[in-house]
Amino acid sequence: MPAVTVENPLTLPKIAASGDATARPVLAVTTAPSGFEGEGFPVRRAFAGINYKYLDPFIMMDQMGEVEYAAGEPKGTPWHPHRGFETVTYLIDGTFVHQDSNGGGGTIRNGDTQWMTAGSGLLHIEAPPESLVMSGGLFHGLQLWVNLPKADKMMDPRYQDIRGGQVQLLASPDGGALLRVIAGELDGHEGPGITHTPITMIHATVRPGAEVTLPWREDFNGLAYVLAGRGSVGAERRPVHMGQTAVFGAGSSLTVRADEKQDGNAPDLEVVLLGGRPIREPMAHYGPFVMNSQAELKQAFEDFQAGRLGTVPAVHGM
Repeated sequence: MPAVTVENPLTLPKIAASGDATARPVLAVTTAPSGFEGEGFPVRRAFAGINYKYLDPFIMMDQMGEVEYAAGEPKGTPWHPHRGFETVTYLIDGTFVHQDSNGGGGTIRNGDTQWMTAGSGLLHIEAPPESLVMSGGLFHGLQLWVNLPKADKMMDPRYQDIRGGQVQLLASPDGGALLRVIAGELDGHEGPGITHTPITMIHATVRPGAEVTLPWREDFNGLAYVLAGRGSVGAERRPVHMGQTAVFGAGSSLTVRADEKQDGNAPDLEVVLLGGRPIREPMAHYGPFVMNSQAELKQAFEDFQAGRLGTVPAVHGM
């Protein structure tokens, strides 16, 4: 980790908050519980225990792995439905094949992102390719769920396959932090992901002892999830380590630092930074459906059971 990098970050555009920016305080630091998803791959529930008012428009995020599979061990998900939101699968290491009941799909690998707008609904499956099942290997990624506003919940489904080489690469002024803008924008630099709900998604690598203070939209919330390593966040230097999420309060900048000494298997601090404009609409969420009311949830289940979200292809080619 990570798959997408550069030899000399000082060659990249530099980003830093202005001197008069208001530092966002750290409201809370939570630790993700571990569990299993799909057919049994290990996950950390990044947002568990965080009040939704600090997450909106984000619903949930799972860190998948990091795990080194032996031959025959790689696992995926069975066919499952979605309606009313977007799934963002960011694969740092490994390969995943995805397919849906509308005939869409593709393959993502090291550094790629698969952005699926479920909208009105579909059936979906994600699995490692047969070659990875046979050989085993490293698997590590994230899946983020982003809510859709009521006006877009029943839009037609859509895919974006974002290749690792398409992300916007930026750096801190001293080159101590490499920033990958996957979606949204940072100080006018836009990532390739097209979002219905205004958000920013960044994967930052911060070298030991380095610090980065980024400008952050005041109408967005602010979250930092630690993929690997240890460091601190905020002007108050609140300690964080792998598997923890920092929730920021209001302000126009946020700060992340890497400890001088890192863990042996994580040479740098790896952090995912998220911000979004809250939708502030009623949310009814159960399993793979995210709607605005219990009646709409009930309708989603009825549509799924009646096959109106699609049917599993006879041969899905996984």
